Amino acid sequence: MKVLMQRVQSASVQVDGQTVGAIGHGLLLLVGIEKHDDEALVAKMAKRVVGYRVFSDDDGKMNLDLRDVQGSVLAVSQFTLAADTRKGRRPSFSGAAAPDDGRRLYEHSVTCLRGLGVPVETGVFAADMKVSLVNDGPVTFMLEL
Repeated sequence: MKVLMQRVQSASVQVDGQTVGAIGHGLLLLVGIEKHDDEALVAKMAKRVVGYRVFSDDDGKMNLDLRDVQGSVLAVSQFTLAADTRKGRRPSFSGAAAPDDGRRLYEHSVTCLRGLGVPVETGVFAADMKVSLVNDGPVTFMLEL
Protein backbone atom coordinates (compact mmCIF):
# COMPACT_ATOMS: atom_id res chain seq x y z
CA MET A 1 0.00 0.00 0.00
CA LYS A 2 1.22 3.44 -0.91
CA VAL A 3 -0.22 6.74 0.21
CA LEU A 4 1.00 10.05 -1.15
CA MET A 5 0.09 12.44 1.67
CA GLN A 6 0.03 16.19 1.13
CA ARG A 7 -0.60 18.77 3.83
CA VAL A 8 -3.11 21.21 2.36
CA GLN A 9 -4.85 24.46 3.11
CA SER A 10 -7.67 23.18 0.91
CA ALA A 11 -8.35 20.40 -1.60
CA SER A 12 -11.23 19.24 -3.76
CA VAL A 13 -12.06 16.61 -6.33
CA GLN A 14 -14.45 16.88 -9.26
CA VAL A 15 -16.10 14.23 -11.43
CA ASP A 16 -17.90 15.33 -14.60
CA GLY A 17 -17.60 18.97 -13.53
CA GLN A 18 -19.27 18.37 -10.14
CA THR A 19 -17.42 18.66 -6.83
CA VAL A 20 -17.76 15.30 -5.06
CA GLY A 21 -15.40 15.99 -2.15
CA ALA A 22 -13.76 19.06 -0.61
CA ILE A 23 -11.87 19.93 2.57
CA GLY A 24 -10.20 22.90 4.15
CA HIS A 25 -7.12 22.49 6.35
CA GLY A 26 -5.90 18.89 6.47
CA LEU A 27 -4.47 16.12 4.33
CA LEU A 28 -4.99 15.08 0.73
CA LEU A 29 -4.35 11.34 0.46
CA LEU A 30 -3.72 9.68 -2.88
CA VAL A 31 -4.28 6.02 -2.03
CA GLY A 32 -2.66 3.21 -4.03
CA ILE A 33 -3.73 -0.34 -3.24
CA GLU A 34 -1.41 -3.17 -4.28
CA LYS A 35 -1.96 -6.91 -4.82
CA HIS A 36 -0.58 -8.03 -1.47
CA ASP A 37 -2.60 -5.53 0.61
CA ASP A 38 -5.31 -6.62 3.04
CA GLU A 39 -7.67 -5.14 5.65
CA ALA A 40 -5.11 -5.30 8.46
CA LEU A 41 -2.53 -3.40 6.41
CA VAL A 42 -5.11 -0.78 5.43
CA ALA A 43 -6.11 -0.28 9.08
CA LYS A 44 -2.45 0.08 10.05
CA MET A 45 -1.95 2.73 7.36
CA ALA A 46 -5.02 4.66 8.53
CA LYS A 47 -3.61 4.81 12.07
CA ARG A 48 -0.25 5.90 10.70
CA VAL A 49 -1.77 8.68 8.59
CA VAL A 50 -3.90 10.07 11.42
CA GLY A 51 -0.99 9.98 13.88
CA TYR A 52 1.68 11.28 11.50
CA ARG A 53 3.03 14.55 12.87
CA VAL A 54 3.17 16.90 9.87
CA PHE A 55 1.54 20.05 11.27
CA SER A 56 3.54 22.79 12.96
CA ASP A 57 3.34 23.59 16.64
CA ASP A 58 3.83 27.09 18.10
CA ASP A 59 7.60 26.74 17.62
CA GLY A 60 7.26 25.88 13.92
CA LYS A 61 8.21 22.22 14.48
CA MET A 62 6.22 19.39 12.87
CA ASN A 63 4.93 17.99 16.16
CA LEU A 64 1.14 17.96 15.63
CA ASP A 65 -1.02 15.35 13.95
CA LEU A 66 -4.34 15.61 12.14
CA ARG A 67 -6.49 15.39 15.27
CA ASP A 68 -4.35 17.96 17.10
CA VAL A 69 -5.19 20.56 14.43
CA GLN A 70 -8.78 19.35 13.88
CA GLY A 71 -7.99 18.73 10.23
CA SER A 72 -9.87 16.76 7.60
CA VAL A 73 -8.92 14.21 4.96
CA LEU A 74 -9.68 14.08 1.26
CA ALA A 75 -8.99 10.46 0.21
CA VAL A 76 -8.66 9.81 -3.53
CA SER A 77 -8.03 6.38 -5.03
CA GLN A 78 -4.88 6.40 -7.19
CA PHE A 79 -4.01 3.00 -8.64
CA THR A 80 -1.13 4.51 -10.63
CA LEU A 81 0.88 4.70 -7.39
CA ALA A 82 1.26 0.92 -7.70
CA ALA A 83 3.06 1.29 -11.04
CA ASP A 84 6.48 -0.24 -11.58
CA THR A 85 8.54 2.47 -13.28
CA ARG A 86 12.00 0.95 -12.89
CA LYS A 87 12.53 0.22 -16.57
CA GLY A 88 11.20 1.11 -19.97
CA ARG A 89 9.11 4.06 -21.01
CA ARG A 90 5.69 2.73 -20.05
CA PRO A 91 4.61 1.92 -16.48
CA SER A 92 3.59 -1.60 -15.56
CA PHE A 93 0.53 -1.96 -13.36
CA SER A 94 0.95 -5.67 -12.63
CA GLY A 95 1.48 -4.88 -8.93
CA ALA A 96 -1.83 -3.05 -8.56
CA ALA A 97 -4.75 -4.75 -6.87
CA ALA A 98 -7.54 -6.08 -9.06
CA PRO A 99 -10.35 -3.49 -9.38
CA ASP A 100 -12.78 -5.27 -7.01
CA ASP A 101 -10.09 -5.72 -4.36
CA GLY A 102 -8.86 -2.16 -4.86
CA ARG A 103 -12.36 -0.73 -4.40
CA ARG A 104 -13.03 -2.85 -1.31
CA LEU A 105 -9.74 -1.92 0.36
CA TYR A 106 -9.98 1.76 -0.61
CA GLU A 107 -13.47 1.89 0.94
CA HIS A 108 -12.12 0.07 4.00
CA SER A 109 -9.39 2.73 4.33
CA VAL A 110 -12.06 5.44 4.37
CA THR A 111 -14.03 3.52 7.01
CA CYS A 112 -10.88 3.13 9.13
CA LEU A 113 -10.04 6.83 8.90
CA ARG A 114 -13.57 7.81 9.91
CA GLY A 115 -13.42 5.29 12.75
CA LEU A 116 -10.42 7.17 14.10
CA GLY A 117 -12.57 10.29 14.47
CA VAL A 118 -11.38 12.15 11.40
CA PRO A 119 -13.75 13.91 8.95
CA VAL A 120 -13.20 12.30 5.53
CA GLU A 121 -14.31 13.34 2.05
CA THR A 122 -13.64 11.12 -0.96
CA GLY A 123 -13.34 10.96 -4.67
CA VAL A 124 -15.14 8.34 -6.78
CA PHE A 125 -13.33 5.04 -7.24
CA ALA A 126 -12.17 4.43 -10.85
CA ALA A 127 -13.66 7.72 -12.09
CA ASP A 128 -11.85 10.31 -14.18
CA MET A 129 -11.23 12.84 -11.41
CA LYS A 130 -9.85 16.35 -11.37
CA VAL A 131 -8.04 17.05 -8.10
CA SER A 132 -7.24 20.58 -6.97
CA LEU A 133 -5.21 21.54 -3.94
CA VAL A 134 -3.37 24.31 -2.20
CA ASN A 135 -0.34 22.48 -0.81
CA ASP A 136 0.67 23.91 2.57
CA GLY A 137 4.44 24.20 2.78
CA PRO A 138 4.71 22.39 0.42
CA VAL A 139 4.68 19.32 2.63
CA THR A 140 4.39 15.96 0.85
CA PHE A 141 5.28 12.46 2.07
CA MET A 142 5.14 9.00 0.48
CA LEU A 143 4.02 6.44 3.07
CA GLU A 144 4.50 2.78 2.22
CA LEU A 145 3.59 -0.39 4.09
